[in-house]
Amino acid sequence: MWRYLIPIALFAVLAVFFARGLNLNPGYVPSPLLGKPAPSFELPKLKDPASTIASDVLVGETALFNVWATWCVGCRQEHAFLNEVAATSGLPIYGLNWKDDRAAALNWLATLGDPYTASGFDEIGEVAIDWGVYGAPETFLISRNGTVLYKHIAPLTAEVWEQEFIPRIEVDCGAYPCR
Repeated sequence: MWRYLIPIALFAVLAVFFARGLNLNPGYVPSPLLGKPAPSFELPKLKDPASTIASDVLVGETALFNVWATWCVGCRQEHAFLNEVAATSGLPIYGLNWKDDRAAALNWLATLGDPYTASGFDEIGEVAIDWGVYGAPETFLISRNGTVLYKHIAPLTAEVWEQEFIPRIEVDCGAYPCR
């Protein structure tokens, strides 16, 4: 009799694990940075390599930190929406141009529009490692005190913006748009 119960019990345990797995969001990757200060960095600016952009720009007002590159298909998909967010949200958007060609990145911004207050040029990807970047595009919401409030992996869309970003911005800014 036990030889029949053991396979049934194993099947029941596996069924519970599979059922739980069906309810997970495969696109959700938790970030160890949530609730912690944004990683510190200093990089040459994309547009002016003689000057730098540093993590201190992420303190003082709610901001977005967007990881992008010209070779990234998803970055191209989200770019028009980033231009819209820059024009309507009142939030500064700082870019991290990741493992890219500077000339191609400058051409991209000249052609498609530049939603960024400034972009750092992370040619070899060291800063991206500190931020736990898996791939571009990734967008971080940074609080006024420099804490990482949220991380979104994938192209930013209006739906994600409304569901995930605006409620957190309203809490941090007290209102939306954040002005």
